Amino acid sequence: MSVGLYLAYSGASQFTSPGGIITATGIITGLAGTDLILLMLVLAARVPWIDRTVGQDRAIALHKRLGKPALYLILGHGVLLTIGYSVQDGTNVIAETISFFGLGNDLLLAYIATALLIVVVVTSVVAVRRHFAYEAWHLIHLLSYLAVLVALPHQLSIGGVLADGTLQRVYWLGLYCVAFGAIAVFRFAVPVARTLRHRLRVERIDQVAPGVVSLQLAGADLRRLGASGGQYAIWRFWSWRTWWHAHPISFSAMPTDRSVRLTVRELGRGTSRLTRLRPGTFVSIEGPYGIFTDQARTSPYLSVIAAGIGVTPVRAMLEHATLRPGEASILLRGTDESQQYLWHEIGQIAHNTNATAFSMLGHRPANYPTWMSAHALANNVTLESTFPHLHESDLFICGPAAWADEVVADARHAGMPERQIHIERFGS
Repeated sequence: MSVGLYLAYSGASQFTSPGGIITATGIITGLAGTDLILLMLVLAARVPWIDRTVGQDRAIALHKRLGKPALYLILGHGVLLTIGYSVQDGTNVIAETISFFGLGNDLLLAYIATALLIVVVVTSVVAVRRHFAYEAWHLIHLLSYLAVLVALPHQLSIGGVLADGTLQRVYWLGLYCVAFGAIAVFRFAVPVARTLRHRLRVERIDQVAPGVVSLQLAGADLRRLGASGGQYAIWRFWSWRTWWHAHPISFSAMPTDRSVRLTVRELGRGTSRLTRLRPGTFVSIEGPYGIFTDQARTSPYLSVIAAGIGVTPVRAMLEHATLRPGEASILLRGTDESQQYLWHEIGQIAHNTNATAFSMLGHRPANYPTWMSAHALANNVTLESTFPHLHESDLFICGPAAWADEVVADARHAGMPERQIHIERFGS
């Protein structure tokens, strides 16, 4: 749309000389790059329709993949415009670059915006991001909002591409309003209103296993959250050691009208601080989010595989699902008995619905990619032998990312269609 509008209004007439062609190409790369950046903002805005359609995990995955292409297009925009103008003016590139700064503050702001985008993309590269605390990286990432806003004035004032009275100008201003409006509403206004309505506080902390606790939260009118079993929310705990860190944590039980439960495992300094929260600590919430729910099912049977702390959304999903006797088969995976988090609760749900629940304990074999234990692999255990109705089932997988990818690969190898595979990856 952005490129088509440009060509329709003025762009096509510039393809008449070498300098004009280079300049027009530079403008097109700038329009495409900015369009992608605004799309990235919409994908990160946690718009409910996007969440219900594809899920926030896929939306954020696409958001991340667009980062580098968008930056390359913006850099190409600057380089091609400089070369194109120098060819048209008969000057060298250095002189043309210097002359740009004489065009006013708007262009200077555009250079600043480009520098901010470079910082954001570079610090998002996994190898670089590991050297930053999450909070520092997140603060840097918020610069992308500022970068997009800082670049807006030069689009409206320089070159006449978005001149007054053109549909191009309406399109771009509308796109900016949609992107930043979505962020303002769904990242700020709605979470604040929801937090104030439900007045959540830490009621108590229960030890589940070494390094694993359940946070019991008390609040008001919590059924209005509209949470489904298997979903998660973004939680912020307002103590002096935790207020600056938001945590994506799944519901480990369906909320009642007055209480909600989260179960967390210590995986770093951020989560370890949660185990020492004091009763009465105020809690804010964004969400709930996610499509790892019973509503996503397409088949008559349900097969579930969960490992480690990945049992938490599975436990809530099974509690919330309407299951016929014998409809569900559940495999709980752990390295040893210390990882049997909430297994007894899932076993009770399975008993109440006449579901089949069984476990697989043991280490995976060294130097062999598999999600199964060495013992199960030696005994020729497969997905199809584990789940007799596998091909008539929706397969729900939740656990550490690398382990979950192995289960998905096994399911695909068994011939399961993608629409029947549902996955929730945890960081560890």
